Amino acid sequence: MWLIRGSNPLLPAMKEIDLHGMTHKEAIEFTENWILLESHRNELFNCRIITGNSYRLQDKIIKQVLDKHKFEWFISPWNLGQIIVTFNYD
Repeated sequence: MWLIRGSNPLLPAMKEIDLHGMTHKEAIEFTENWILLESHRNELFNCRIITGNSYRLQDKIIKQVLDKHKFEWFISPWNLGQIIVTFNYD
C-alpha cells in the first residue's frame, strides 16, 4: 500500500530528510533514528529521503534501515536521488 500525498487531503504532508554533507555512517544512523521515531508518531507515515545520486548510500539505507524494519520504499524514475518510504501496515 503506497500512502503518498497527492490530492488526498486526509494524508499528512510528506516529511523529508536531506542527507547531503553527511558521511555514509552518519546518514545511516540519522536515517534509522529519525524514521523509527517519525513512523511511531504517525500511523500514516510517509517520507522522502534525499540521498543525492549515491547508489552506494541508497543501497546501504535500503538494506540496513528500510528492509531491516520492514518499510516499503521505491526510487522514483523521475528523481533517482531520493527514496520514497511508507510503513508496511500488514
